[in-house]
Amino acid sequence: MVDLGAVLALLKVERAKLDKAIAALSGVTGNSSSGGRRKLSAAARARIAAAQRARWAKFKAKKGR
Repeated sequence: MVDLGAVLALLKVERAKLDKAIAALSGVTGNSSSGGRRKLSAAARARIAAAQRARWAKFKAKKGR
């Protein structure tokens, strides 16, 4: 009969090794494990929106001629 306690202990050791490897690789790539999007402040979003509106206005003014 298989000693389930020994198998469980081996699996825990392997999991610890995998967790270390994942942490090391995550550090190298610079990606967070959350996979979430960056959070921008309201002021940053407003600056980006204003810049985009200015680009569109310039494009439309040039196209209109």
